[in-house]
Amino acid sequence: MATPAELEDRLIDFSVRIINVVENLPNSRAGNHVAGQIIRSGTSPAPNYGEAQSAESRKDFLHKMKVALKELRETLVWLKVIERKPLCSPELMGPILTECDELIAIFVASVKTAEGRK
Repeated sequence: MATPAELEDRLIDFSVRIINVVENLPNSRAGNHVAGQIIRSGTSPAPNYGEAQSAESRKDFLHKMKVALKELRETLVWLKVIERKPLCSPELMGPILTECDELIAIFVASVKTAEGRK
């Protein structure tokens, strides 16, 4: 199991990978729209997780973790759109889709554990 610092590093790396995908999207109407959406959702889990680490209460922690999870799920949908169109090279897409799935699984488990400690 990853430490909070290791998970935060993984989320920061994920944000950088999202930025790389965005920088490889075409400069078109569709590319710009998708870029704007995924840059917001894909880079927000890291700072939300950072905020969760300084939560003022269990309720506050859960809320921030759920926000990060929600953003990861939105990002997964945008990644699938990019892959299916395709708007970006397949070499970039496979690993980041896998990482997004894994991060979602980690956050689902963390939220369930935290909810069980009420």
